[in-house]
This record gives sequence, C-alpha cells and structure tokens, in this order.
Amino acid sequence: MAIEEGAFKTRGIDLLWTDIPEGTGKMNALLENGKAELAIILTEGVVKSITESNPVKIVQEYIATPLQWGIHVAADSKYQTVRDLENTTVAISRFGSGSHLMSYVNAQNHGWETSSLNFEIIHTLDGAIEALKLGTADYFMWEHFTTKPVVDAGTFRRLADCPTPWPCFVIAATESFLEEHKEILRHILEVINLYTSEFKLIPSIDRTLSNKYGQRLEDVQEWLRITEWSQSQLSAETIENVQDYLFKLELISHKLEVDKLITSL
Repeated sequence: MAIEEGAFKTRGIDLLWTDIPEGTGKMNALLENGKAELAIILTEGVVKSITESNPVKIVQEYIATPLQWGIHVAADSKYQTVRDLENTTVAISRFGSGSHLMSYVNAQNHGWETSSLNFEIIHTLDGAIEALKLGTADYFMWEHFTTKPVVDAGTFRRLADCPTPWPCFVIAATESFLEEHKEILRHILEVINLYTSEFKLIPSIDRTLSNKYGQRLEDVQEWLRITEWSQSQLSAETIENVQDYLFKLELISHKLEVDKLITSL
C-alpha cells in the first residue's frame, strides 16, 4: 500500500517489492547472494541463517504475534489426527524454510523423535498440493489463512494448527546495506511503521483484503483480530528464546551473542 500510494517516492526512495512464493529459505539465499537488500522474513528462519554466517541483521520486529501454521493432509488422506503423522513424510518448501523448521517444533510438541523426520522438498504451495495428491508426502505445514482457500476447495484437510512460540516476522537487512544506507533504512522503517500502526483503522480494510486475496471476509476478520504489527526492535529475550529452541532441536550448531543478530538504527 505504501508503495502504491507513493509514500517512499516522496522521500526519494525507489523501493521494489517482490513476492517470494518459495518462502524464507529462498529469501535467505537472496539476501546472502546480494540479490535483495531487505526482507520481511520469518524470525526463526533468519536467525538460523545468521548463525550459519549469512551477513544479515534483524533491524525490527514486524509482526508481534505468533504465526498460525496449519497442519494439512490431502482431503482423502487416511490420517485423521496429528498423532497419526508420526514417522510419515512432511512436505517442505526447502531446508531452512519455515515449513522445515516448524515441522521440528510440531514434532517436539507431540514428543516425536525429531531425528526420524522425513522430508520431501516441494518449493511452493502448488508443489505441496501435487505432492500430497500423489502421496510423495503425507502432510504439509503452511500458514493457516493462506492455505484456507485450498482447504475450503476440498483439496487439503487441516488437522490442527501449530503456532510459533515467538513473534513470527521480522524485517532483516544485509550488513552491506546497513553500512552504506542506514539513513535510507530509517526512512523506509518510518514509512512502514506509519502504515502498520494505522492499518487496522483503514475503513473497510477487511473487505479490501478479502477482494485482493480471494479470501472469505470472516477469515480476513479473524486474521486481523489475532495479528498485531510491531514498530519496535525484537527483544533480546525473544532472540534468546528462538536460539534456545533451535539449539535444543539441533537445528543450529551454536548460539550467537544478541548483537550479532539484531542491530539498532
């Protein structure tokens, strides 16, 4: 909305937005390869990537509430409960993605042996639809509301939700962008924060989103109700919690000092 309304251009900033359907793993690769300077990205995914030497810093928390990860099977699947999915194959967009990391969180929640998780890389939601239909994967974890039209169409059946144990999205920047354009980044965040602080107050925003994304109005209203935007930096306690979780699940080999992961502008 800010781009469409020229809010960045009035400050002399030509900000280009690109959707990345492959998700967080692909975004991390784009940041690492210098093909993107900024990303709105899953917290756990970028933390893992930074511990693996991706030269990126978290510059702000973006969504302060957990992400609701739906656990989906094919509509005609024999699996009826999440417990039935132990020792089956989970579809993931790529290693290091949210769908990959959250499959470990879900496994731990149910007391499964995480070392025995099996994965099928499917890249996108369309890939997951195909994999579950063909039986090359048994379940797929993806954001509840994004996936709900697929559930409503009778393609997927959702067995349960698995919320992230932390605020779900952050804004991350490459270290090179921070070094060269810190003042520009301050302006970008000012614009974003102005829009997010007033987002829920926009008249008929629920209908606008419903029409734009082909979602049922009641689903958009529920999403707005449970989602809170942030205009501040991620807390040190949250960073420690994310690292503790990933380390315990053996998804990262070591933890970093907080200032290696976040920065203040």
